[in-house]
Amino acid sequence: MAQEFFINSQELEDQVRKLLPSQGGEGAGFDLSASTQIIPIIDLTQSAEGSGLRTDLQSALSHTQITTFQVTNATNTVIITTTGYFRVFGNNFNTGNATGSINLFDGSTSKNIVIYPSVSTGGTIITPFDFIVKITAGDSLRVTSANTNTIINGNTRQLATIDGTLV
Repeated sequence: MAQEFFINSQELEDQVRKLLPSQGGEGAGFDLSASTQIIPIIDLTQSAEGSGLRTDLQSALSHTQITTFQVTNATNTVIITTTGYFRVFGNNFNTGNATGSINLFDGSTSKNIVIYPSVSTGGTIITPFDFIVKITAGDSLRVTSANTNTIINGNTRQLATIDGTLV
């Protein structure tokens, strides 16, 4: 048989009032209680939020949700200007004496995320990249290829809006 205990804690009562105002937060008093009876809890938060997919499936790639890019012999090619969180992935192909980079630009200054240095090995060097970037208002993600010896290609996929709502 279950036993019930009453809890007198102003801190807990204040927290309940704050989190659940419709459950006695304004006006009527209430008592907190505990019980030795086991009550199963079913968490429906993901379904209620509309995010019932596992996190890895929410970031899956699809034909309509990826944007491809390829940059060669171009400076500061803008690939993302929309605010939000994006996965950026692809490869840098360097076949000679050339440099490349991927940078965040806020309208006045840029910060490199990836820099591909010049190589002179006579062969081809392929360097993969895969990162998540946050683009705020006024920011852009840009790609630079110094000449035709460096090709940077890849895809972007928005993972979430700027307020964190999953896409």
